[in-house]
Amino acid sequence: MYRNQICSHSFCHDCTSKHIAAKIQENIKTVLCPGEDCKAALDFDACRQIIPKEVIVQWDEFLCKSMIPKSQIIYCPFRDCSAMLVNDSGEIIEEINCPACKRSICARCRVPWHVEFTCKEFMRLGGKKRGKENMLVEELAKKKSWRKCPECEIYVEKTEGCSHITCRCGHEFCYRCGLKWVKFHSGCNLAQGQGFNSQLPPHPHSMNWDLFL
Repeated sequence: MYRNQICSHSFCHDCTSKHIAAKIQENIKTVLCPGEDCKAALDFDACRQIIPKEVIVQWDEFLCKSMIPKSQIIYCPFRDCSAMLVNDSGEIIEEINCPACKRSICARCRVPWHVEFTCKEFMRLGGKKRGKENMLVEELAKKKSWRKCPECEIYVEKTEGCSHITCRCGHEFCYRCGLKWVKFHSGCNLAQGQGFNSQLPPHPHSMNWDLFL
């Protein structure tokens, strides 16, 4: 049995391990005790002995990432990569090569590198002139009712569960209205038929979502 020293709640190792793994998958930085209404946090070091190595690695990486200021984080815009890049130089960087997929991206505009335009010119362009791929993604986003994370501007698709979204960048928001998620979030003004589903399939414990450019 695992016993949380902060609240004294006890759970079997398997249940505790699965609880931690699920929270890490949801990008939740502080993993709370699985006890009902318990607000005590689980201690990372104390849990090392009971959780699988891969979960330890994921939790450790997530804790490290959570210490990096969001303003320094850039995600590779290519859907088949999405690697996290960190700019801690304090300088404004434009063209860079993603170290994971080796493709050129614009760190300032957060898109694949726009060869023919400066960043200012690119931001002034209409959707069609920004490239066929970007235009198709935007059209598909409208058709599929995808939401853009207000924090990192990555497209998120939620297929089931409630409207609470936790993006991979850690930002929590409402899938229906796009506003920052608060504990008692309710009363969205966005009605069904205005571009986003007001009622998702009733699977409150599911968090199936994908990330796109």
